Amino acid sequence: MGELLYNVPMPQFFIENSDVILKLLVAVGLGMLIGAERLLVHKEAGMKTHALVSLGAAVFMVISEAMTLKYMNLPGLNPTMMVSQIIVGIGFLGAGSIIFHSNKLLGLTTAGGLWVTAGIGMAAGFGLFGLATIITILVLFILVVFNLFEKPIRKISADIDSTPH
Repeated sequence: MGELLYNVPMPQFFIENSDVILKLLVAVGLGMLIGAERLLVHKEAGMKTHALVSLGAAVFMVISEAMTLKYMNLPGLNPTMMVSQIIVGIGFLGAGSIIFHSNKLLGLTTAGGLWVTAGIGMAAGFGLFGLATIITILVLFILVVFNLFEKPIRKISADIDSTPH
């Protein structure tokens, strides 16, 4: 572990780090799935954005776990601090995706999607692959199936708004 990367043969590097690599790949893959749905419905935050959010959250979880293992006897170490900062950082990113335009609030679903995608990355980064997968399935269910219900409701709502009172 103490050796520099250039002193370690590549196959050995991948074997020694396979658990971390798997965590990061799962985070990227699940984030991409959510981003693909967002891309299909023509939203700004697509595959790259969601994959990066999920990967970033996973990276910070891996770092947090490594720090906990390395410094577990250090007084005052609180491994949840990094986790909480991920949530704050993603909240800031989500807030940037929300805009108010023509008396309409836009980007809330994108902000929520980025927030939950960070949670997926956190789960993957901690090795909770089953949880990350279940969350991804639920997010895709919400985005796809609920959209089918929302369209007719929005049409009815638009019709009600356009009728003279």
